[in-house]
Amino acid sequence: MSFSNAYLSQVYEQVCRRNAGEPEFLQAVQEVLESLEPVVAADPAIEKNGVIERMVEPERMIVFRVSWVDDAGKVQVNRGFRVQFNSAIGPYKGGLRLHPSVNASVIKFLGFEQVFKNSLTGLPMGGGKGGSDFDPKGKSDMEIMRFCQSFMTELCKHIGPNTDVPAGDIGVGAREIGYLFGQYKRLQNEFTGVLTGKGLTYGGSLARTEATGYGLCYFTREMLADLKNESFAGKKVVISGSGNVAIYAAEKATELGGKVIAMSDSAGYVLDESGIDLALMKQVKEVERARITEYAARREGAVYTAGSKNIWNTPCDIALPCATQNELDEEGAKALIQNGVMAVAEGANMPSTPAAIAALQKAGVLFAPAKAANAGGVAVSGLEMSQNSMRYSWTFEEVDSKLEGIMKGIYQSASSAAAQYGHAGNLVMGANIAGFNKVCTAMIAQGVAY
Repeated sequence: MSFSNAYLSQVYEQVCRRNAGEPEFLQAVQEVLESLEPVVAADPAIEKNGVIERMVEPERMIVFRVSWVDDAGKVQVNRGFRVQFNSAIGPYKGGLRLHPSVNASVIKFLGFEQVFKNSLTGLPMGGGKGGSDFDPKGKSDMEIMRFCQSFMTELCKHIGPNTDVPAGDIGVGAREIGYLFGQYKRLQNEFTGVLTGKGLTYGGSLARTEATGYGLCYFTREMLADLKNESFAGKKVVISGSGNVAIYAAEKATELGGKVIAMSDSAGYVLDESGIDLALMKQVKEVERARITEYAARREGAVYTAGSKNIWNTPCDIALPCATQNELDEEGAKALIQNGVMAVAEGANMPSTPAAIAALQKAGVLFAPAKAANAGGVAVSGLEMSQNSMRYSWTFEEVDSKLEGIMKGIYQSASSAAAQYGHAGNLVMGANIAGFNKVCTAMIAQGVAY
């Protein structure tokens, strides 16, 4: 990969040498640097101060062993990670992911993306990410508790309310956050807002569960209104995934007048032309933690199809990829285009491949990148931090209103930045540029030693 800007080419070549064999991280860096070409060309201070070289190198990467005992009494060993990527505008902030696919590349890509996403919210949060290759599926509550306690025993040495504030991600919900928080409190002998996504009885925020999915729809609504003079009303919506983000995106899309007709899990998807029954979906996925085939078995008229990527063959007006990275490839994008999709907005982190994004943009499909569109979760995590600092809590309506305002602001920032640099309507470039500019200014102000 080469850039028209020699400085960016040099930096990217160095990134490739240092991070060989880390495709997710390299993909994320490439996408951002491509967007920054006009910014770097217009401001020589960026190269003079080595901003890009510093921005693509984590401030700190922590890797550690996590030993725990399963219910059979056997010792299990997993690998834990925490990348503290950039603290120029605030303490590190980003989720913890528990999934067999977790490795250094995935954690670094997520942490890098988090820097820009957090900057876009306007809140004082740096970027970080963490997790483990531990798989919570099929584990008992006691096994998950023992794993979380062992994980936090090491992680607690590196985090704190003014240093690094983790949250949940794939595989880390309210149960896991509770175990992690309890262990931190026991070891540090203090009750602080060191984790977000906590239960409401011990410092959590109302609307945090709904935040990413709701925020995705608020951003999509702004994009549709501004660029197409359209709305969710009367539109068919396809949402990949059936976890937290997907379920609450479906809830808000329905509230805004859309009809959600398909959702998926890792094995396949369900098509429900009469509209997804959210109460049943929540029962299957949130209460029973069952496979999505259970939804099809109980819902008259719903059809299950194996192969999660096949969901993109479903004709729709709006597609919201909310499952995992690189789930929407060029083939899926072309199927959506052929079936007349109007807008694609990312609810998961980097769910679209570069080829898919290029195809969608070339076809004139509205495209909302994850670092802008799914920033609602971390935005409300930031609001949870604020409430913890005040020893106070806001109502659901107050938090939701603040979230809506933040997502409107993110859209306006991304849209304005794209237009300023001659790429009006390109929200990928706009989001990258708007997120970068704030962090860049802070890094230069704090000196090269930083």
